[in-house]
Amino acid sequence: MTCAVTFDLWDTIIHDDSDEIKRRKQGLRPKQEERRHLLWDALNKQQRISWDKVSLACDNVDASFNRVWRQQSVTWTVRERLGVVLNELGRALPEDVFALVIRDYEEMEIKITPDMIEGAADAVRDLAKDFQLAVVSDAIVSPGRCLRQWLGLHDILDCFQSFAFSDEVGHSKPHPDMFSKVSVDLNVPIKNMIHVGDREHNDIQGPHALGMKAVLFSGTRNKDRRNTTADAVCDRHRDLPSIVRQLADH
Repeated sequence: MTCAVTFDLWDTIIHDDSDEIKRRKQGLRPKQEERRHLLWDALNKQQRISWDKVSLACDNVDASFNRVWRQQSVTWTVRERLGVVLNELGRALPEDVFALVIRDYEEMEIKITPDMIEGAADAVRDLAKDFQLAVVSDAIVSPGRCLRQWLGLHDILDCFQSFAFSDEVGHSKPHPDMFSKVSVDLNVPIKNMIHVGDREHNDIQGPHALGMKAVLFSGTRNKDRRNTTADAVCDRHRDLPSIVRQLADH
């Protein structure tokens, strides 16, 4: 019997990059450019350095980050990632300055928040009536502490009893540690959990390998919809509670 439902966040509950529209309307730089500008500005104030040099180093480290994420199921923290950038540049920052850059990187999506996907809050609250709920999410830039803040700002934080964020667990999906952390927290066998997410490799194949059922959410990202091995596909959050309950009964 299913006793718990786990949720991915990005493009499952949070509409990824929907904050970019808000930033454009306010005349702000895109997030990637703004983050790099934060680092460049901090370095340039200590000792002059070209924007192109900083941007190239960030490109190289982003490529390395993506390889490690996909091949080793690890997401470097912002501190770790920026530390690699500084090493590549042969530069350092005073700890107080470095800490401020890290904070501003991490909190960008809290200061101007991406939107919740339509119907997500109602679906989460509905499922919370019958199941224990947990978040199982990779933390690419915003760390777990900021993602908890986002959930709180949207009044659904209290619906969840457990959280597995990759920066806190030490691995990212589909590594078993992400799901076993929730299993231990909730005292629910992994095979009695259903996961909801938008990526075939991370959110469907990963849970399946552990004996879980999995729902592919395709409301904002449908790249994996055609060839998914998911137990069910959900295009709209209004349909999610009935889909999950049907899977839980079989």
